[in-house]
Amino acid sequence: MTTSTIPTTGLALSGVTLRFGDGDNTVVALDDVNLHVAAGELVAIVGPSGAGKSSLLAVAGGLTRPTTGVVTLAGIDVSALPNRALTRLRRERVGFVFQSGNLVPALTARDQLRLVPKITGRPGRDPDELLGAVGMSHRADRRPGQLSGGERQRVGIARALVSRPALLLVDEPTAALDRTRSHEVVELLARETHDAGVAGIMVTHDHDVLEHCDRTLEMVDGRLHARG
Repeated sequence: MTTSTIPTTGLALSGVTLRFGDGDNTVVALDDVNLHVAAGELVAIVGPSGAGKSSLLAVAGGLTRPTTGVVTLAGIDVSALPNRALTRLRRERVGFVFQSGNLVPALTARDQLRLVPKITGRPGRDPDELLGAVGMSHRADRRPGQLSGGERQRVGIARALVSRPALLLVDEPTAALDRTRSHEVVELLARETHDAGVAGIMVTHDHDVLEHCDRTLEMVDGRLHARG
């Protein structure tokens, strides 16, 4: 990918391959993956366990460097950044939403969001405004142990968005939720992705919620395919 073809917004993976091991023990987790997620777009990735979905999130979010290929975020060649700059970009420009919410047990919902600007050193979105956007204003003073699974996910989404990220990566957000809560959480993800102009990728096994996403791709044996 030349400089002139690097998208200035959103996320782009070009010819990305990720290998582990060597010789007969080589495992190809990602095999020549090409993907562009525009700002304001939520893309779902489905596929069997072990297909490479988690590896895709790790490479897209700068947690793992690809073996070959180029990863760009908002026009920045992420794959070429030195370690310190990559850590800073990941902290400031990438939001992660995990299955469990991954919240700090001792902090209230509001304080979960207040913590992020202290870590990044950059001003973020207003915590109360964001909690209101995800329907959690009435639970702002509650700690994770006092919240349901769906409520923890909502706080996790708000926390991921507080730093105004360019990229939102979501790992199985509905795994522990019932059907109604699953739809509510993914509808929320889609709305916030669109409204905030964030490039979003959601890995999921829950095909019932795909209607809320802009596109769905399938990963099989480390390769992405259009879902037919």
